Amino acid sequence: MKRKVLVVEDDQSLARMLCHNLNYEGFEVVVAGDGRSAVTLAEDEKPDLALLDLTLPGLDGLEVCRRFAQGPVRMGLIIITARNQKQDKLLAFQLGADDYVTKPFTLDELLARVHAVLRRLRPTAQSLVLGDLTVDFLRYSASRRNRAVVFSHRELEVLHYMAERVGQVVSREELLQRVWGFQNVPSTRCVDNLIARLRLKIEANPHDPRFLRTAHGDGYRLTAE
Repeated sequence: MKRKVLVVEDDQSLARMLCHNLNYEGFEVVVAGDGRSAVTLAEDEKPDLALLDLTLPGLDGLEVCRRFAQGPVRMGLIIITARNQKQDKLLAFQLGADDYVTKPFTLDELLARVHAVLRRLRPTAQSLVLGDLTVDFLRYSASRRNRAVVFSHRELEVLHYMAERVGQVVSREELLQRVWGFQNVPSTRCVDNLIARLRLKIEANPHDPRFLRTAHGDGYRLTAE
C-alpha cells in the first residue's frame, strides 16, 4: 500500500520536482498551491505526511500548521521553508511540526527525513498474531498451527492497513480511499463484504468477533494480542 504525501508549495517548479521524486520513491502525492487548498486536501485525502512551505498565498503556513494539528487524523508534518528565524522554528514545533527543513536543501536529505518521520509516527507492521493465526506481512502469507490459511491480496491489504492502526477506528470511507484507491467514495458494500470474509478466516465465532469489531456508524476496529 502506498503512503500518501501532501505537498503544499506555491513554487510550481519545486512542487513538480518534489512530486516526481516522491512518486519515484513509491509515494502517492497530492499537491496544493495555497493554504486553503492544503487544509481542504488534508481533510479529503487524509495524507500520512505533509511537506509544508510557510510562505503561502491566502493562508499563512503557520496557520495551516495549526489547522493540521486540529484535524481528526494525525499525520506527519515537515516544514520546508526559506524562513530560518529561530522564532519561526520554535512556533512550528509548538504547533505540531515533526521536522523543519530550510531551503535550499538536498533531495536525499529531505527523503531521509520523510522516511524517518513516517517510521516514528506509524511503524510498518511486519506481522500480526490473532489467537492461533499468524499473518506475515513481509511474505504476505498466513498460517494456523503450521498450516497455510489462504487470504486474497486485497484481504491482506486491508488487514495490514488495520494492523498499522491497532485499536483505532478505521472508517469504511478511509479504507475505500487508502486501500481501494477511490478518490470519490462510491456507495458500495465491498468493505463490509470483505470484512465478513476476513472474520470467517480470523475469528472463532464470526458472528461474535473478538479481533475485528464493528464501530457502529464509524467503521471497524482491530484488536490484536
